Parts: sequence; structure tokens; C-alpha cells
Amino acid sequence: MPDTARPPRHVLILGGTTEARRLAAGLAAGLAREPVGEPVVGAESVLGRESAAASAPVPALRVTSSLAGRVAAPRLPAGEVRIGGFGGPEGLARWLREHAVDALIDATHPFADTISHNAALAAATAHVPLLALRRPGWVPGPGDEWHRVTSLDEAASALPALGSRIFLTTGRMGLSHFAHLTDLWFLVRSVDAPEPPHPPRMTTLLDRGPFTLEGERALLRDHRIDVVVTKDSGAAATAAKLTAAREAGVPVVVVRRPPVPEGVPVAVGPDEAVQWIRRLFSDANSR
Repeated sequence: MPDTARPPRHVLILGGTTEARRLAAGLAAGLAREPVGEPVVGAESVLGRESAAASAPVPALRVTSSLAGRVAAPRLPAGEVRIGGFGGPEGLARWLREHAVDALIDATHPFADTISHNAALAAATAHVPLLALRRPGWVPGPGDEWHRVTSLDEAASALPALGSRIFLTTGRMGLSHFAHLTDLWFLVRSVDAPEPPHPPRMTTLLDRGPFTLEGERALLRDHRIDVVVTKDSGAAATAAKLTAAREAGVPVVVVRRPPVPEGVPVAVGPDEAVQWIRRLFSDANSR
């Protein structure tokens, strides 16, 4: 029988994404059977179908979300919150041990590959089960003109041949990769104001999604955009720009996301992450 006297199981979520906030809210509410996120259609993961263990009750949870602190005014999730780095994989492993973490969920941005690799190393060191929560990437549709690249440097190299007025939506942290493109004009959209180095001919639009299709159409039209650059973040909140670009016949440079560290299981949505938590703790309780 489960030991109901033991302290609540502790789940650490490396967050900052919409999916991380939804998962934190669902876990903090006691793993309700109602869905905690939007359904993911046609997505695949390594978790498979929900089993009896995945739907079994589990003890109360202590949920802590960790935010990197790169956004000045982040949207705070439910449960406990810490802000700031850990000091590399060694610091994260130490935090996992000192705070008795029972499960670690990497729900960071799909392009936060440094923290994802740190999480994999730390989880292995501290012997804490790790799950990666990754929303599915975008898929091109009929009429799309996508140019897939593997890095921001490759994206910058592709731009002169595609256009001269660039809508750059890859975030403020990578603008240095485009700083040498002095003949191109950039519209940069980010949550916080960017800092140098950045392209010399640049207008900054401070905004936070979700963005509407009508708004994205107007933005492309009013700024005479002829190329869009984006990372394959897969977020529904920022997907409208892709539809607007398709309608306007504007090419899109899409930076491929880095792979999840080898051996780390993947959930494609908050509901699958909840199933993983249920299965993990149900199996532990049965031993």
C-alpha cells in the first residue's frame, strides 16, 4: 500500500513555456483527470497509450517551477517558483539532491538546448527520472515557401538572396548573428528590448503573443516584409505569422530545433507529462 505518511512527492519543472505553465497548474491542482492542455493532433511521443498505472491516483505533489530569468516580467506558474540559473549541471544536480526532487521535467523552450543538456547530465548524476516536454514542430502546408536551416548563422547567410525587408522573430538573444547584414532592414519582435550587437538598420516591436492572423497580415503589409525568419518553436500562439506569410507569398526561413538529449523520453503535451508522472509514482508506490 502507498505510504501516505511520506512527504509530498517533489516535481521540478524547468519552465518558461505555455506548456510548462499548464502542466504546473494541473499538477498543483492535484493531477485532476480533466485535460491540462490543448489536445495535440497527429503528434507522436515515446510514451505510448495511457495505461492503468498512468491513470491511477498518486499522492499529493509539491510542484516547483524554475524560470531562467531572461524576461523582465515573466508569467508566473502555479506552485512554488524559483528564478535564475543553477550553475551548470553540477549545480542543478546539487539542487535536485538538496531539495529531494523525485521527478524532473524539462519544459523549456525547444531551442534552450544548453539547459536541456544540463538537465540530462544532472538527472543522471542525481538519479532523478527526467522527462522532456516538447510541443510538436510546425509542418509546412500547400503554398508555403520554407527554407529550412540548421542555425542562426545559416539563416543570416540565406537572407541576401531572398529579400531586403526582414521580419525577424527568433528572439533578442541571437541578434548578433545578423549584425553584419548592413544592407538589409529588420523588424525585430521581442518581449524585452534587445541590446547590441544587432543589425544597424532595425526597428524593434515590443510585444508578446498570442498574435492574431489579422494582426500578422497587417504587420507584413504595413512594413512591406519580403522575408520572415523564425525558429521552429511550434507554438500555436505565434503560428499566425506563417499563415500570413503563405497568403502574401512571402518566403520563411525556418531554423530547425536541436534534438532532445539522447535517451530522454519525450511528451508532446502537458497531458502526456501527467500520464508519465502518474505512471512513475504509481510504479514507485507499488514497490
